[in-house]
Amino acid sequence: MNRFILNMGACALALVMASPSFAADMPGGYREPYVAPAAGWSGFYVGLNAGYGWGSSDWNSSVTAGSSSPSGGLFGGTIGFNGQTGAFVYGVEGDVAANWMRDENSVGSGICSVPSCGIQTSWFATARGRFGYAFDRALFYATAGGAFGDVQMMANGGTATADRAGWVAGVGLEYAILGPWSAKAEYLYADLGSAGCGAATCGIDTTVSFKTNIIRFGVNYRFW
Repeated sequence: MNRFILNMGACALALVMASPSFAADMPGGYREPYVAPAAGWSGFYVGLNAGYGWGSSDWNSSVTAGSSSPSGGLFGGTIGFNGQTGAFVYGVEGDVAANWMRDENSVGSGICSVPSCGIQTSWFATARGRFGYAFDRALFYATAGGAFGDVQMMANGGTATADRAGWVAGVGLEYAILGPWSAKAEYLYADLGSAGCGAATCGIDTTVSFKTNIIRFGVNYRFW
């Protein structure tokens, strides 16, 4: 009798241990819960971005003082590289965009009496470092580096153009949406310093500053 009870107990224990794998083979049976894989951020990527910029421009000389508020859209491309150590993500990113920021209604004194002074830009680019922290598929990051663009100064019917270099800094959020694709939202502040508008265009040597805020959205494709 004792041997019989022991044999029955052993059979029951074997059945209990085998039941998950047996149930998994049955239609509609037990399945391990699916866990979505964590996103990996390492590697090269390319993308597109579009956004809107608004800023300020000041005109200053011994006889001129004026200001304008250029604004407009941007559209361009992005290329970059990420490395990742644990949850920390670091890398470099560059982008260049066509830029339609402009303002032709400056106010001020001297040659900048309404509406004789104006400013516009046609391209904008950055070369930046990025450092962020990844929460699975979401990457929060800060970025800073160099900013580049043209400043076209219009006064008295003439236009003077100067290519300028300055600095840029900002923050962003990137989210892995499907496979190698990710989407991002980003804020940048850029200062291109001051350009010179000579006497031939402005009537007197004048310095013109250009600062801008940019909000843009983009999609990236990562090459793992």
